[in-house]
Amino acid sequence: MESAASVSPEVEPLDAPRVEDERDDLEDPEFEVEPFPQGAEGGACLGSRPGAEPKAEAGERRPVLDQVQMWQLRGDLSLRDQLHKEKDHLLQRTRNVTWHTPLLEGQMEGLQLAAREEPEASGRSLQVQATQQLCKEKEAWGKSERNRLLRVRRSTHLQKEHGLRHQKLVEDARRNHRVAVTFLKASLGRVQERERERERAALEHVQRRMDAVLALKHSITANRETLRKFQAWGQAKAELAARRAQAEKQAILARGGDAFKLLFHQRRRQELEAQKRAFEEEQTLRKHEIVGRLLKEEAEESKRKRPPSPPAAAADTAPPSLRSKTWDYLADLSEGRTPRAPGLAENDSLPVLERPRLMQATSSESIQVDSGSLRSRSWEDQTLAEPEISGLWNKGYESHQGPKEDVDRKPVGGTKMEKDILARTMEQLRSGVIHKQVASGREFKGCPFNSKPKLIHFKDFDIGKVYKKRMTLINATYTINYCKLEGVDEHLRDFVSILFDPPGPMSAGMSCEVLVTFKPMVEKDLEGRIWFLAQTGRFSIPLKCSIKQCSLSLDKELINFGSYVVGETASRVITLSNIGALGTGFRVQLESEPCELELGQSTIRVSSVFTYDERSMYEKVLPAVSEPQVGGTDPSLMDQDPMRSPESEDVTTVLHMFSNEEPMEITLGEVTEGYIGPFSSIKVPIIFSPVTPGTVQSRFQVMFKNQQCPTLHFRVIGVAVDVPVWVPKSIVDLKICMFDRLYQDTIQVQTRSKAALRLKFEVCRELRGHMELLPETGYIQALSSYSVQLKFLPRHSLPEDAGKYFDRESRILEAPLTIRVADQVKPVEFTVHATVTTSDLELSPLEVDFGHCTIYEAIRAPISVCNLSLLPQEFGFVGVPKFVDIQPNDGFGTILPLETMELDLIFQPTKAKEYRFELICKSEINRCFKMTCRGVGVHPPLQLSHYQVKFAATALYDMSVASLYVINSHLSMNSLTHSVPRVGSEDTCPVGPTSFQFLLPPDSPITISPSVGTVLPGKRCLVQVAFRPVLSNDLIRQQAFHAQSKDGDVKGSHREPVTPRRDRRRLSMSLLRMHSRDRPSRASAAHAAPPQKQELKFSSEEYQVARATLARTFQGRFDKIVVPCVVASGDIQDRKGTEPLSFSPHNTLFLELWCPAVAPSIIVVSDKGNTISNFGDVAVGHRSSKKVSIQNISSEDMSVDFSVLNPNGPFHLLNPIDKLPAGETQDLVLSFSPHESTLAQETLDIITKRGILSLTLLGTGVASMITCSIAGDVLNMGYVIARESVSSTFKLQNNSSLPIKFSVRLASLSSSRREELQQLPRFLTSRAQRTEVVGTQNHSGQSVFSVVPVAGVLDPGAAQDFTVTFSPDHESLYFSDRLQVLLFDKKVSQDLLLRGAAREHMMFVEGGDPLDVPVESLTTIPSSSPERREEPEELRPILVTLDYLQLDTDTPPPPATRELQVGCIRTTQLSAKKTVEFSLDSLAALQHKGFTIEPSKGSVERGQTRTLSISWAPPADFDPDHPLMAAALLQLRGDVKETYKVFFVAQVLAGP
Repeated sequence: MESAASVSPEVEPLDAPRVEDERDDLEDPEFEVEPFPQGAEGGACLGSRPGAEPKAEAGERRPVLDQVQMWQLRGDLSLRDQLHKEKDHLLQRTRNVTWHTPLLEGQMEGLQLAAREEPEASGRSLQVQATQQLCKEKEAWGKSERNRLLRVRRSTHLQKEHGLRHQKLVEDARRNHRVAVTFLKASLGRVQERERERERAALEHVQRRMDAVLALKHSITANRETLRKFQAWGQAKAELAARRAQAEKQAILARGGDAFKLLFHQRRRQELEAQKRAFEEEQTLRKHEIVGRLLKEEAEESKRKRPPSPPAAAADTAPPSLRSKTWDYLADLSEGRTPRAPGLAENDSLPVLERPRLMQATSSESIQVDSGSLRSRSWEDQTLAEPEISGLWNKGYESHQGPKEDVDRKPVGGTKMEKDILARTMEQLRSGVIHKQVASGREFKGCPFNSKPKLIHFKDFDIGKVYKKRMTLINATYTINYCKLEGVDEHLRDFVSILFDPPGPMSAGMSCEVLVTFKPMVEKDLEGRIWFLAQTGRFSIPLKCSIKQCSLSLDKELINFGSYVVGETASRVITLSNIGALGTGFRVQLESEPCELELGQSTIRVSSVFTYDERSMYEKVLPAVSEPQVGGTDPSLMDQDPMRSPESEDVTTVLHMFSNEEPMEITLGEVTEGYIGPFSSIKVPIIFSPVTPGTVQSRFQVMFKNQQCPTLHFRVIGVAVDVPVWVPKSIVDLKICMFDRLYQDTIQVQTRSKAALRLKFEVCRELRGHMELLPETGYIQALSSYSVQLKFLPRHSLPEDAGKYFDRESRILEAPLTIRVADQVKPVEFTVHATVTTSDLELSPLEVDFGHCTIYEAIRAPISVCNLSLLPQEFGFVGVPKFVDIQPNDGFGTILPLETMELDLIFQPTKAKEYRFELICKSEINRCFKMTCRGVGVHPPLQLSHYQVKFAATALYDMSVASLYVINSHLSMNSLTHSVPRVGSEDTCPVGPTSFQFLLPPDSPITISPSVGTVLPGKRCLVQVAFRPVLSNDLIRQQAFHAQSKDGDVKGSHREPVTPRRDRRRLSMSLLRMHSRDRPSRASAAHAAPPQKQELKFSSEEYQVARATLARTFQGRFDKIVVPCVVASGDIQDRKGTEPLSFSPHNTLFLELWCPAVAPSIIVVSDKGNTISNFGDVAVGHRSSKKVSIQNISSEDMSVDFSVLNPNGPFHLLNPIDKLPAGETQDLVLSFSPHESTLAQETLDIITKRGILSLTLLGTGVASMITCSIAGDVLNMGYVIARESVSSTFKLQNNSSLPIKFSVRLASLSSSRREELQQLPRFLTSRAQRTEVVGTQNHSGQSVFSVVPVAGVLDPGAAQDFTVTFSPDHESLYFSDRLQVLLFDKKVSQDLLLRGAAREHMMFVEGGDPLDVPVESLTTIPSSSPERREEPEELRPILVTLDYLQLDTDTPPPPATRELQVGCIRTTQLSAKKTVEFSLDSLAALQHKGFTIEPSKGSVERGQTRTLSISWAPPADFDPDHPLMAAALLQLRGDVKETYKVFFVAQVLAGP
């Protein structure tokens, strides 16, 4: 095959010269060619090359020899002339010497004689040499001729060997091809089936996932709603309980009781009640357990005492009827035996043998429903049901439905009358009517009556119809006999009725008729017997009722076709007969094909899961879905089997595929499936079409739709005989061929016939213009082979001419060729395979425009070369200009079939001008493909000192700096002396200052300074380029989103609940959705849409974590950044602020930057890798510390240095380090202590030899601000009963932006209090010098005032409530203390003065002028005994001074006013009086003196005060020089009576 396909184009193999063989044959040591003499070097070209054949005769070589002789004569003549010249010279010399003349003449004659003899001798020697050379050439020519004949004979021998070898290869190729085709079909089938299975599984998986996600979503929503309801309910319940508790507490406090004690007792009572209920429930459970155990023991005891139950009846006995069961039940009761159930439930009325079959056809759902309905029945409905466990009815426990006296008790064994009736009946039965019949000394044994027919058989009945049959009974005994009808079996009584008139005594041989009527009600087979009673005993006649059935058979089981030649076709017929009354569907198929009709049972089991409505819907949908999966299925059969499962159809497809792998030689005819009616037959044709010689055997099976019909099998045998003429190589593979190229091959035809045959070679009409077989007709001899030459010259019109034989997509040609043999029915066919391809190379694009390019740069333009051929081709670009470069491999290479190779055209102009040129690409077969290119060279006015900058490896977030110059070398516009700046062929740029600007790409790690500037002619400008690698925001966001998605998936997997079981309707709907998944809804599409990435802020936690993760796992990066630099003529400073320079886009310079970024050696591992240490808000004057952990992630130890922080700044590094080992982590302690309320920021650089890590320090100094809810600086607690307490609250609000630590301090509890007590009392000093704030204290030593909480933290914007409690233990009016609120244990924020008064009784009077010092005397301690408190006290003075202002105005001044407060203290002590009554006497005297007091008497409730308003206006007789004095008694009546003497002093003041 390979030798045939490797034929070179346009050269036939027989005519090709074998140069190597010729060289081997001619390398003979005897063959030598002597060189010409030195004088004949010019004729060396006349010699033959070794191995070259002479093409001329000896006569033709004669002129050559003459020419050689002529050349030698010319040489002799020249020698002669030379001698004559020498002779003349000698004569001239000897003229003067006469005496030498004779000698010279003798020499001259000798020379002349030698000159005449020398040409003759040279001519003779030359002729001899030419003769010898001619002889040698003749010998060489003869030897070459012999070599040629030897090569021809050897080539013929090799060709014969090649033909035999080719024939063997063709046979092997055909055999291998047959095997390869078989396995290829099998492999393709398996691959396609796997693909279909994979797609189906993927779709089912997607659908299940969608259903699971929807169900999970609904479940989550429902659970959330339920949880929300329960939470709301729990919160409402808790709030209601809290409100109730608070209300109870308020009510108890209002009543004056102890709320805590009452609530504690109530809670304790509830716990005791709960324990009591739990104990009672436990006792009840134990009591039930004991009772159950006693009942169980009693039942076991009764079971042991019960006698064993009688054995069960035989299985073959017919079950009794319901009526007989009832009578048996009554008889058992009358005899005193254990009664049996007289009847069965509705579902138990069927025979016992029929239950398993019925249970098989019942689904699990129906069984559950039936069991549920049986359990739901009442006890009264089940009294007649037979118990499931024998012996349960014998248990002797009593009924609890009524009292014992209401139960009708009977004696054991029944009444006496019932016993008598039963005894008489049994005696009659024992006496019997059966007699033995003896005649002539022989006793008759056997059936007394013969039946005609012996079996009553009702065949093929229909439900609802009535069938009648007559039966004749013949007396078969020896003498007279009687016959009586007993009836039929119990299970036949509802369907069979017997009409029999007893004939009386019948002689031997007499007969009588019986009419049997059958009315079917159920469609099933029935069998039983008709029972008769004769004088000699009972006998029965069998009765059988059969439904319509199929009775199928084949007329033969073996079909033998005999012998047939390959290519012929024979047909036989097999008959399928049905002698039954029921038709069915059938299918004839091979035994290896799938048994599709046997899947009905599994289908029934599947269908039983669905309800009726769902099954109907499933039947409508499923055939439409499964119809395309089963190829070649009869629609009628599909209609008959609508419930076939998709799984069975998939199995059918797979089995069909495997059964069709090889060509079938024995096949079925048109009738392979259909419907066979009752009492009919169908003929099925079997066709035998032999393809390969040999014995063929196939087994077929006939399958039926009716599951009760067995599968029938038959066998087919045939013998195939081979044809006499064949082609060993049935497929000629020319492999890959190109258009317009000639390809040849040889086809061998062989015969096994013993006679010569005529062959005719034909090419199909479509390919006659492209393919040819030579010769067209020939004769093949007996038992030999014949060679045919195949020539294939594909033209470009082959796809249109070939038609169906040419595949345009795969470009494969399959040409059928035919060899017609005389007297042979089947022609010999073989196929020529060839893949026809083109030799085109496609260049894209065909026109390349490089645009403008400066002479300092190069422009790269990508092009593609596409090989449209199926063969690899070598190509190359030839004639490339010097300013163009093609890479890789300089534009040469090999391109694979259908490959597209990318090349780069690099255009680098050398001077400013316009370029236009063509590039030519040649293939290996010398085809040319052109490409047009153009470009413009630009000479810019500025140039860079470096056009490429390579930075050193820079760590992440570090910086590297490089320097370069921008040079202006344009000094003259003379284009003759040097090249001047210009764009192409345009005008020259002017000489002068030139500006530039670097345009950085967005988000680049490059910084250029200065990026804009101006360069004067002949000057240069320094530019610094900085490279600082950072992680891009998009990469950080992507990492953060990936981490967040992973966390969400993990949480979702832990929260994923178990999918609940679907009900049947949901299951059926999910199946419908699975089959209609090709049309997804919008909701599912929207649900499957991927979530959008959420935007992360730069300060978010996810962003910082993602950046730290990427910095730790950073492996390095290398970027090439090209920065354009635009150039414009003019100075930037000469332009206005808003007027831009006119930059030319063609004069743009490009700076290439190589930016390698490496992983940092030191990273921050604390605070999720954040390099910004934000101390936040810190109070002014305080210090906040923070630790920053750094880690050395490199493989070597690092020496660490730090930059210097501002010594006067708020930031400080407390523990600098000098070395950080590899892999270790160190903590840097940084502190922030602000001195003022402002924002501070500094940068701390951690310097290593591999880079710098910068830490940004931020902090804000904040001044603390707190407001108090008390207006002023005094908190008066009022009056309280001694040894009781009262509380008051105030609130502090934090108005600053940082949390504030606070503490509360009382002056009475300070450490300096003891030192103050050692000094002189404050009352000894003047009132102005008194600064004491701590007044009277408790005698017990405990603090009078207490406050909670005493310490804590106030969050920003938060408020804190403080409760101050006043608890005096004795009576005093001068309780006081100082409360200070300290912030951060340093600053005093609030300073409050606490005041309070205590009384022994519930009334008090406040007001008036002070009459004593505010310090309690230590000399006397008032008694605290109750008797002392109840004694009446002396009068207590109250001084009220009124100043009346006399103004010099016409209007009278207002009276002088003062107030007294009378109050009643709220107390928890029990007292007879709840109010305080007060009264003031001597009102008339006071009014006479100008005093007015309102009110003069009244009462005050607990916790309330009344104001006594006192006003005074001077009376008419008032003396202004003397103050007016008056007194009155003020009496207070509460728990005791107190009397105050009020002194009124009034005076008139002139002016304010």
